[in-house]
Amino acid sequence: MLNIALFGPPGAGKGTQAKMLAEKYNLTYISTGDILRKEISEKSKLGLEAKSIIDKGGLVSDEIIVQIIEQHIDMQSQSNGVLFDGFPRTYAQAYILEGLLLKMNTKLNCLLSLEVPRDELIKRMQERALKENRSDDKKEIIENRLREYDEKTVPVMDFYKDQNKFHSLDGTGSVADVNKRLNDEIEKVLSQTWLNVVLFGAPGAGKGTQAKKLAKKFNLVYISTGEMIRQEIDKKSELGLMAQPYLNNGDIVPDDIAIRLIESKIKAYPNSQGFIFKGFPSTVVQAYILGGLLKKLDSSVSAVFDINTPHLQCMKRLIERSKTDKARVYDMDSEIIIHRLEVWEHKSPAIREFYNKQGKFLSFDGNKSEDQLFDDLSCAIAKAFKEIRK
Repeated sequence: MLNIALFGPPGAGKGTQAKMLAEKYNLTYISTGDILRKEISEKSKLGLEAKSIIDKGGLVSDEIIVQIIEQHIDMQSQSNGVLFDGFPRTYAQAYILEGLLLKMNTKLNCLLSLEVPRDELIKRMQERALKENRSDDKKEIIENRLREYDEKTVPVMDFYKDQNKFHSLDGTGSVADVNKRLNDEIEKVLSQTWLNVVLFGAPGAGKGTQAKKLAKKFNLVYISTGEMIRQEIDKKSELGLMAQPYLNNGDIVPDDIAIRLIESKIKAYPNSQGFIFKGFPSTVVQAYILGGLLKKLDSSVSAVFDINTPHLQCMKRLIERSKTDKARVYDMDSEIIIHRLEVWEHKSPAIREFYNKQGKFLSFDGNKSEDQLFDDLSCAIAKAFKEIRK
C-alpha cells in the first residue's frame, strides 16, 4: 500500500493537490475538513459536536477525528492506499495515525509538507472566503488557525523527521508546478521501497538455485541462513561452533544464531532494493522474528513464494547433490535427509497459514524445469514490485 499524509498550513493548497494525487495513485482520499463539513451540513451528531469548535477556528477533538477516519476508510477499501489531507495536525494525532495504520497492517510511507509564505496564505484564504463563503476563512479566524498551526502542528514535523519520512516542498507557483514537485517526490519514495521475498519450500525444492538467480536479476540481496552458518563453521567462529551440531544432524539452528547473522547481513546493505530470504523462516516463530527484524527497518515481508516439490523429487535431488562438490554434510546420510523432510512437513503448515492470512503466500510448481520455474517466479516478483510502487 501507498499511504501519504499531505501537510502544510491552512491555504497551502493541500485539498487541490491531494485530490489530484489520490486519483493518479488510486488512493482513498481522507480530508478531515471535508468530512467534517459534510457531517455539519447533514447535522449529524459528530457534525453538531464539531461545528462550534470549527467556527471558532479550533481543532476538533481527536476522538471525533478518529471516528470519522475509520468510518471513511472502511467504506473505501479497494484502493491502493490512503491519502490524508489535514491529518495528523498534532503530535498526538501522529501517534494515533501510527496506530490506525498498524491496525490495517500497513504504515505511512511519507509526509509531504507544502511550504508557502504567511502573506501568501492569508491572501489565498481571503480570496477563498469570497468565492466559497466559508465561515472559517474570515480574517480573525484565519489568524487563529495559523496560530494553531504554529503551536500544535509544526511539532509533527519532528515526529516524521525522526523516521526520515518528512519531505518539505515549495508550495508556491501554479497548480501544475506544485503537482509535479509532489509527483517527483512520491516517485523517489516509491523507488526506495524495499521488496522482501521469502523463497519457501522443502529441502531439495530448488530454493537456493532460484533465489540466487532472482537476486541477481532484480538487484536484491540474497540471504541464506544455511550458507551464512556454513561460512561461520568454516571460520570456526563462536557462532559456527554453536551451530555445527545442529547442522550435522539436519536440525533447525537456534533462532538467536540466525537472528544475529541476518541482522549483520541486512546492516551491510543499507541501500538495497530489498532481500530474498532462503531457508528462513523455517518455523512460525521465525516468521514472527523476520517480521520484527524488518519492522525495525520500517519494512515487512512483501511476498512468500512456495516451490511446491514432491518429497520423492526432493530426496533424489539431495542424493544427487551429495555426489557433487556442492554437497552438504547433511546430504551424506539418507536418514538425515528423511529427518529434514519430516521436520519440514511438521513445521511448514503453520508458516503457510501465517502468510496465507496476510495474503502474501503464492505456490509454484517445483516439478517444472529450472528455466520455466525461474520465468514464473520472475513474473511474480515483477508484479510484486509494481504493486508496492503503485
